Amino acid sequence: MTMTYEELAHGIESIIPENGLKEKLAMAEKEHRPLIVKFGMDPTAPDLHLGHAVGLKKLRQFQEAGHELCLIVGDFTASIGDPSGRNTTRPPLSKEEIEKNAKTYIEQLGKVVDMTKNIKVVFNGEWMNKMTPGDFLKLLSKATVAQVMQREDFAMRYEENIPIALHELIYPLMQGYDSVVVKSDIEFGGRDQLLNCLVGKSLQESMGMPGQIVIGMPLLVGLDGKMKMSKSKGNYIGLTEPANDMYGKAMSIPDDLIPDWVELVTDWTPDEKSKAIADYKNGSVNPMEIKKKMAFNIVEQYHNKAAAEAAEHFFYIQVQQRGFDTKEFQDVSAAQLGLSSPCGLVDFGVAVMQGQSKSAIRRLIESGAVSVAGDKVTDINAKIEPTADGLKIKIGKRGFFNLKP
Repeated sequence: MTMTYEELAHGIESIIPENGLKEKLAMAEKEHRPLIVKFGMDPTAPDLHLGHAVGLKKLRQFQEAGHELCLIVGDFTASIGDPSGRNTTRPPLSKEEIEKNAKTYIEQLGKVVDMTKNIKVVFNGEWMNKMTPGDFLKLLSKATVAQVMQREDFAMRYEENIPIALHELIYPLMQGYDSVVVKSDIEFGGRDQLLNCLVGKSLQESMGMPGQIVIGMPLLVGLDGKMKMSKSKGNYIGLTEPANDMYGKAMSIPDDLIPDWVELVTDWTPDEKSKAIADYKNGSVNPMEIKKKMAFNIVEQYHNKAAAEAAEHFFYIQVQQRGFDTKEFQDVSAAQLGLSSPCGLVDFGVAVMQGQSKSAIRRLIESGAVSVAGDKVTDINAKIEPTADGLKIKIGKRGFFNLKP
């Protein structure tokens, strides 16, 4: 499949140097060969999550464009311990743990990339374990302490007098040496890995090789709405989680994450993504409805459509309808009330709660006395739209309504 530069560059956060991707693509065409695209991972945890998938999806695009993926499993570096943006040293893993995690990683990669073509999986222990002390000293001579200390986590730990082990300082050089061995043209990494990737470029150039370019992908903020998605922080959605868990977790994200999540985790078309983001920003669609569609899409990607439909139904019955089944709801429709669809929640309240003014309805909403499908809504500008099964709305202590299409 032929892809344009614009298609390959879409969604990338940074390209170093800025015109590097254009130059590499032109070189590949001139030399009639695929680019070698490196993506490294240390098997320090057994599960891939949606944060990993952001970069993996872009790798899949390069793969579909005919370029060769080189996935490096850092079995050697995992046995040493990589800080990976942490404020403490990451403990090394045993050989058994590394082998188990690496096997799981490779199996899970198939959920995003095509494991049958244009791909090579290698373990950096193949070359690192053969290096002599002299080889390591020669490698260390290629960088300075000042360069390595540019890593944000190292600088922070140094300022706060948190110990930094010597093996951590040489970790970027070991990761960079992987690029020399596999002769990578491109390396992918999150913004927290850019220094390590640039070290690879520098090492290649110091050894008379063309330097790789570095592509930085956006970091996906996790379920807590604060930190990047990480298994260690518990704010993640794993690619192999049960469909119901995956759907429910996606529904739990703060509303302000919707634009980034729509862009980074869905496989919608650019037009579909733009519309969903615009609907959220202009308030024309209830954020919960956008999250439902997004959660459905996530489950469909990593399971299938039937699983997504089942998860959607499970969420509706177990979560949205909680506590509502003991109440008697009055069926109403927007047309019957003389309202458009979607309609403003305040306007709906005035239409169904006879004798209540707009100010009174606004106060009920702001005080948390209004629920839509089981969730409190405190935004006076919220809009509502009926679902096929009806949308249950509770206003105050006495108002129970089921908004039908």
